[in-house]
Amino acid sequence: MKAATEKQAGSDRQIAPRHDLVPVRPDRPRNDGTDLRPAWFENTTVNLSAAERRAATLATRRTVKKAWQAAWLVRAIECIDLTTLAGDDTPGRVERLCAKARWPLRADLAEALGLSGYGLHTGAVCVYPSMVPDAVRALEGTGISVASVATGFPAGLTPLSTRLAEIRYAVEQGADEIDIVIHRAQVLTGDWPALYDELRRMREACGQAHMKAILATGELKTLTNVYRASMVAMMAGADFIKTSTGMEAVNATLPVSLVMVRAIRDYLGFTGLHVGFKPAGGIRAAKDAIAWLILMKEELGADWLRPDLFRIGASSLLGDIERQIEHYVTGRYSSADRHGMA
Repeated sequence: MKAATEKQAGSDRQIAPRHDLVPVRPDRPRNDGTDLRPAWFENTTVNLSAAERRAATLATRRTVKKAWQAAWLVRAIECIDLTTLAGDDTPGRVERLCAKARWPLRADLAEALGLSGYGLHTGAVCVYPSMVPDAVRALEGTGISVASVATGFPAGLTPLSTRLAEIRYAVEQGADEIDIVIHRAQVLTGDWPALYDELRRMREACGQAHMKAILATGELKTLTNVYRASMVAMMAGADFIKTSTGMEAVNATLPVSLVMVRAIRDYLGFTGLHVGFKPAGGIRAAKDAIAWLILMKEELGADWLRPDLFRIGASSLLGDIERQIEHYVTGRYSSADRHGMA
């Protein structure tokens, strides 16, 4: 990537490199899953202290500054699932959020970064099923995916028939991606066949829509459970595995994410199939987005630094990324109200 430069305050100021997103690879097969194979995970245990030590080094061993930090933040924007899951959501709020997804940076900032005409946008907009038609209308022709939570989100404790019906409803309304929640009790009791069977039925209900399996890791008690649930979800055909609903007491953390991406790496080794990863819940600062990008780069490689394999579930993160980019461009921090979401 070649960096552009501009004259500012009498000195050369380097502006973020033009960001050329690698397109989704059309030749990459979708994860259709496998049979349930407990031998792939039942003897695996995770050392909590070791996972925490490794996670603690991620943001200290690799740093990105100035133009490169701005470029990484632009990449983070393209991987955001811009989300509203509030009880007072309205069609108007969803439409405003979709407008933000289409134009995530102010025009002057995009121009300063050399991104005018590039078509920068977020990876998806994520809403409740009843709001899917509003998001579909607002995003028509943009190429931005519409994601919907389903299956009794966030607890997942409604009857299976109801959860499957909710998936089908969201797909019929035009959702491209379905964020389902697993039944946590099946993990806590080690009932892997039940978990696998439910997820297979959910995957079938999704049809062509991609399924993102939310593990609600803050309620799974151990990192060993997180690893095993990740493997079962991928065997059942999950296109993504996702940390949290955002509603648990503990949501996305780097140690949990490390375990999940290691499971993705192991699954790739067993099957040759690529599965995406989505941290969600509590990711609000630009520096956090960079930490998760570093995790993906370190553990899975450059293929997982694009939205077909990496998403960040967030509602307020984009505002802080905009503030950091404005600081890079102007040398000054702006107030948060200059970067409203919806």
